[in-house]
Amino acid sequence: MSDSMEDFPFIRFEKQPTVELGFQPVVMDFEHPPKDPVVEILRWLNEAFQLPIPNPNAMSIATVNADGTPSLRVVLLRGFDEHGAVFFTNRLSRKGLALSHSPQAALLFHWDHLDRQIRIEGKVTATSDAHSDAYFFGRPRMNRIGAWASDQSQPLADRAIFEKRIREVENRFEGKEVPRPPHWGGYRVALESIEFWQGDMNRLHERIVYRKSSAGWNIGRLFP
Repeated sequence: MSDSMEDFPFIRFEKQPTVELGFQPVVMDFEHPPKDPVVEILRWLNEAFQLPIPNPNAMSIATVNADGTPSLRVVLLRGFDEHGAVFFTNRLSRKGLALSHSPQAALLFHWDHLDRQIRIEGKVTATSDAHSDAYFFGRPRMNRIGAWASDQSQPLADRAIFEKRIREVENRFEGKEVPRPPHWGGYRVALESIEFWQGDMNRLHERIVYRKSSAGWNIGRLFP
């Protein structure tokens, strides 16, 4: 899995903007939905950042292991545009190994305060070394050290073993830049299917799905 788009951007969601008094999200027109779902996703993300909630860019990602067992966890969205949603991780972790076997994933954003969620499904590709480096070197130093010290998802007999590894990595790179481990990098989930869900107090929810085709986006409503 490789990334040929060298100009693919990543976005840092480090700080929330100042919450405006009386902020009201714009309600999506499900009767006349926008033709471009990417613009709508960015608007929903921006509106989620207007609320005093932790990690509005958190998303659940579902993968399938080699034996067919599904697996689910929460990661942070670190980049988004028309090419897909980007996150970074240890590629030898459980999700990384699952993606090497079956490079497909499903994402879910849920914002309870807005009574909204977005589902994305698509093929997964690895971002380039250049993109992974660009994001990695912007991380705090201890985060970079942890990427070397942790055998993510592997059994750990004692926390002291991990803490010893951290000290060893700190000593190894003392006074030096901490490079990106070869097993650490980004993934991009392509936008093949996108569903917007808007909750309703009477359980008469609004749902609309966009499915990518060679001609563009096919748009359809779903029963709640």
